[in-house]
Amino acid sequence: MNLHALRLFCAVAEAGSVTRAAERLRISQPAVTSQIKKLEAELGLPLLEADGRGVRLTEAGRLLAERAMRLFSLEADIERTLAEYREGKSGSVRIAATWLPANHLLPGPLAAFKAGRDQVELSLTTVNSKAAFELLLRCEADFAVVGGGRPAPAGLACTPFLEDEMLFAAPAGHPLAGRSVPLAEVVRHPFVLREEGSSTREKLLACCRTLNAGLPRVGLTASGPYETLRAVKAGCGIAFVSALEVRDELARGELAVIHVPDVHAVNPIALYTRQDEPLSPAARQCLDHILAVVA
Repeated sequence: MNLHALRLFCAVAEAGSVTRAAERLRISQPAVTSQIKKLEAELGLPLLEADGRGVRLTEAGRLLAERAMRLFSLEADIERTLAEYREGKSGSVRIAATWLPANHLLPGPLAAFKAGRDQVELSLTTVNSKAAFELLLRCEADFAVVGGGRPAPAGLACTPFLEDEMLFAAPAGHPLAGRSVPLAEVVRHPFVLREEGSSTREKLLACCRTLNAGLPRVGLTASGPYETLRAVKAGCGIAFVSALEVRDELARGELAVIHVPDVHAVNPIALYTRQDEPLSPAARQCLDHILAVVA
């Protein structure tokens, strides 16, 4: 079926007149009449009949007009839907992130990105770095935000975008709170250490070895950042943490910083994507928004 002729026929059906339809379409009346006659010949059915100065639909014309208008309405809906997707106004964005960025870095930027994008579905999955990379490689995440500075596995591209300072946090009443002391003195006090295999624990022990400061006294071993902070606030010891983790506690005066001039360490946070694979428009805009806000 000739869709151009069908579109002209619908215009005539809506206008009730070939002349008015031609004026609205800004084409000649004979051109409209010619196309409709060709459509009638193609279908083997009369679609229009004279009605005074205008035309009216035959029964076949009414059946065709009803269905054709639904067809063109669906076409317009498809165009709108794809335009919204192309402009990043619809679609889904799946993010995998390690604990620190998921809890302390992404919520604000994601809330700002989502504002005005009701048709964009956001999901944030908090996992360790290994699981985040696996989600990316299995195409179960669009991009990942991972702390710790781990190298990207084959097939993934890494974009560094933040280096969060590592610091020594202690309860507000700790004898070293707010003081500037060497690492060798700090490690004589009890520590809340992360579990073995934690990048934070590895960074602290590496600093101790480099400065020949000895190993920290273990007051408690905690299996996660949340547990670590709770233990420090309870008075179990000092923790070596990323500044983002304790930002709120420091602002409220619940924790204090011990300044250790001979230690400079950072927690690199980076974005990871699949190599040579473009992001969807919504995912691209979301990632660019995070970079713009955090940078």
